[in-house]
Amino acid sequence: MENLHLKSFLEYKFLSNLDFNPEGKNLAFSLSESDYEKNSYKHYIYSLNTETKEVRKLTHFGKEKNSLWLNNDIILFTSDRDTDIEEKKKLGETWTLFYALDIKNGGEAYEYMKLPLDVSNIKIVDENNFILLADYDNNSYNLNDLKGEEREKAIKEIEENKDYEVLDEIPFWSNGHGFRNKKRDRLYHYDKLNNKVTPISDEYTNVELINVKDNKVIFAGRTFTDKQGLTSGLYVYDVKSQNLEVIVDKDLYDISYANFIEDKIICALSDMKAYGVNENHKLYLIDSNKNITLLNDNDTWLSCTVGSDCRLGGGKSFKVIGNKLYFLATIAERVYLESIDTNGKVEILSDKDGTIDFFDIANGEIYYVGMRDYTLQEIYKLENNESTKLTSFNEEINKKYKISKPEVFDFTTNGATTKGFVIYPIDYDKTKTYPAILDIHGGPKTVYGNVFYNEMQVWANMGYFVFFTNPHGSDGYGNEFADIRGKYGTIDYEDLMNFTDYVLEKYPIDKSRVGVTGGSYGGYMTNWIIGHTDRFRCAVSQRSISNWISKFGTTDIGYYFNADQNQATPWINHDKLWWHSPLKYADKAKTPTLFIHSEQDYRCWLAEGIQMFTALKYHGVEARLCMFRGENHELSRSGKPKHRLRRLTEITNWFEKYLK
Repeated sequence: MENLHLKSFLEYKFLSNLDFNPEGKNLAFSLSESDYEKNSYKHYIYSLNTETKEVRKLTHFGKEKNSLWLNNDIILFTSDRDTDIEEKKKLGETWTLFYALDIKNGGEAYEYMKLPLDVSNIKIVDENNFILLADYDNNSYNLNDLKGEEREKAIKEIEENKDYEVLDEIPFWSNGHGFRNKKRDRLYHYDKLNNKVTPISDEYTNVELINVKDNKVIFAGRTFTDKQGLTSGLYVYDVKSQNLEVIVDKDLYDISYANFIEDKIICALSDMKAYGVNENHKLYLIDSNKNITLLNDNDTWLSCTVGSDCRLGGGKSFKVIGNKLYFLATIAERVYLESIDTNGKVEILSDKDGTIDFFDIANGEIYYVGMRDYTLQEIYKLENNESTKLTSFNEEINKKYKISKPEVFDFTTNGATTKGFVIYPIDYDKTKTYPAILDIHGGPKTVYGNVFYNEMQVWANMGYFVFFTNPHGSDGYGNEFADIRGKYGTIDYEDLMNFTDYVLEKYPIDKSRVGVTGGSYGGYMTNWIIGHTDRFRCAVSQRSISNWISKFGTTDIGYYFNADQNQATPWINHDKLWWHSPLKYADKAKTPTLFIHSEQDYRCWLAEGIQMFTALKYHGVEARLCMFRGENHELSRSGKPKHRLRRLTEITNWFEKYLK
């Protein structure tokens, strides 16, 4: 077997978007893979026959995504293979093309519908009626509708204004989407028979979730013209009557899921009064009189929050069938699949080690994309809490490369027991001592699990111990454990240092050759650590936070996340914001530190990394900053392949320089 190396991730396959056809005999899914030469990803659509277990590759251009079933035999997908349309888009027009492919009778894919919108999501009502989520810009022209002199005038005005951004609301930009001032994700109804597009939501509502049953559409959205709030309204639209009904007022709850169930609505929501913006959402029923009743007093996050750097794309975390809602829940370091009926009865369907990333169900059969037995993503069938692997897209990775599975153990700190993980170096020799790396997850409300992490395996293959845990603030252990509002850098820091003490005591690690790294919140903790201890020989701070005051006013979530998590603003309890800022303690730092930051990271803006880097250089501490153009907060997970390679190379070289 070979040592897993820096470029190995280029061979990985990423699975997403599981979707059954109406009769439940064919399962469509997306497969993505790196295209190193073009510095991008190829996307293909596959199908899995649930009776024969045959896996078929349906598309071959490498540009196909956003698939859905038109009926049992025909699948729709988007692609940018039409050169004429691509040229029109370059001129400023907005188009999305959907192609149809008959998987039963074969033949080439053909154009099914051409929409004058930038569509990001689509739901089917019937073969002639579709619900679309598309980008809408209140401050721009729709060139598709303009002709002649009027069109030329609009093009000229757009050209004259392209060097300017005018901002009059917050947030004015969004990580992964750029400047979003007065732009919204708007909901539309498309009548294919009459080729008519009708807006459903207004021009200032940002729609966040959609589900369809029969001729009714349920959706949640935030309406604002000045400052986006934390709560969403819930609405039902009747496609036939075109009636729009308000189900839940827009000023009450944060809503993460809603769908029809029997003659009611089931939803996941929180008023955020007890634990703030990170509060676990609970499940409720809404009856025909709009009465909201608690269905289950759960204390878990309803989706997969177990981290990995080996995913690309999404899928279903919820599905209603009959009188039951099936859903994912992050519990401790695992992802469960559970169901709940309209009487509140809960059934655990899967609680095994690893993750279910997303799933689909038909005819009583459950299929999912997940990570089991410390391997990369595959498709599994779940039956009686046992999983059968049905695909082998990543099977060769485990046959080809040396993998070191983590040692997992209970770890108690500050009155709570969580999990600790230690990955041994490949070809471990018990007579030697080794360098080690503490890796800190982001969030903070995410969680480490016993799942494959590429960067950790690269370091283990290069002779490092890698150790990691879930400190206070992490997901999976309930609201009380996750609630570190006003405590950043205190109890969580103590947890990480206690864990480091434990690992260094138990394992053959050279205490003088230990490094630390983390991204986002993990970058915050890395910055905090180097200002409070010099026990680490070197550090790598990724997409970090250094100054809660500057982050408040410069990032897409800062104006509410910072205020909530620190219980302070730049004008109320200002000193507390500064006290919890790593920059305050930068003059105490001695640790050589590498900073990794993306130019378009609007979640933790570039200025956060620059401030800490400048402070270290000012005080004579060895520091290096590597900035990535064209990347955002998701660099390590979905950045361009060459950029992901450069990132991991920079980090690994820093550790090699100081720990070897």
